[in-house]
Amino acid sequence: MSLAVQIRQHGGPEELQLVNVEVGEPGPGEIRIRHKAVGLNFIDVYHRTGLYPLKMPATIGMEASGIVEAVGEGVTHLKVGDRAAYAGQPPGSYCEMRVMPAMNVCKLPDAISFETGAAMMLKGLTAQYLLKKARPVEGLQSGDFVLFHAAAGGVGLIACQWAKALGLQLIGTAGSDAKCQLALANGAAHAINYNTEDFAARVKEITGGKGVKVVYDSVGKDTWDKSLECLRPFGLMASFGSASGPVPPFAPAILGKYGSIYVTRQTLFSHISSREATQAMADDLFAVVASGQVKIHIEQRYPLKDVQQAHRDLEARKTTGSTILTLD
Repeated sequence: MSLAVQIRQHGGPEELQLVNVEVGEPGPGEIRIRHKAVGLNFIDVYHRTGLYPLKMPATIGMEASGIVEAVGEGVTHLKVGDRAAYAGQPPGSYCEMRVMPAMNVCKLPDAISFETGAAMMLKGLTAQYLLKKARPVEGLQSGDFVLFHAAAGGVGLIACQWAKALGLQLIGTAGSDAKCQLALANGAAHAINYNTEDFAARVKEITGGKGVKVVYDSVGKDTWDKSLECLRPFGLMASFGSASGPVPPFAPAILGKYGSIYVTRQTLFSHISSREATQAMADDLFAVVASGQVKIHIEQRYPLKDVQQAHRDLEARKTTGSTILTLD
């Protein structure tokens, strides 16, 4: 038996219930993993509320770390006793133990702790594909400006550090002066408090009126229109979330008005659709973390039983950096 957090219908944090579930043996291509720590991400809120609907009853959660307890037929990259971490489908990481597909599970280097592994996989792999693959048509060179919304969040703080290591000038936005200072301390070249400043005007000021090559946006509805104004001609609007709500439909003709700009809606799961792709991205992430160029800031820890409060705090934007659920 394993403790797991389940929802029986979409709704608020009160729908998250702790239950006992049976855990069987892994089938072909699967492993059984006993978790040491579980990562908390905004996609978990989307699953809970039904923005991304799930079949009920459902266990949510997209990342965790732990020890491999059993390996199914055909799995060759992992063995019993391996330290491992993952971000990937299907949802179900809010638990002590689970059987899951092995494809997106990676061996965790000894130099990286279980807590760090659980806190960084989904957010770190997201930062990796944004900075390395979601690139403007004219490319990114050292010294180029990019705009990153929610720069003090889990993905944002990783992106601030990684962008600095790549020589990019990252302009971060956040909702308080304290969060702006956190972004600056982690490598952002500039930080804008979007509650007290017009971020589009500030971006134009910082870039000498030219705009940025890329906007990385996980906020959605509240930042969309002004973000388009921040782009230079042929720039890229890279949407990868909608924390404030979905972006309303828009006419493609508007992209011409802003200088033949590009728009993309990215999702991590497109990038980790094969074992090889997942491992290559994870190796890149493990390397920058092990080198010290990127530090994973775990600012909140909640016992699994307090998952409702964890969701309330995440939705109220009371969190910074990464958040994990701990297991006794």
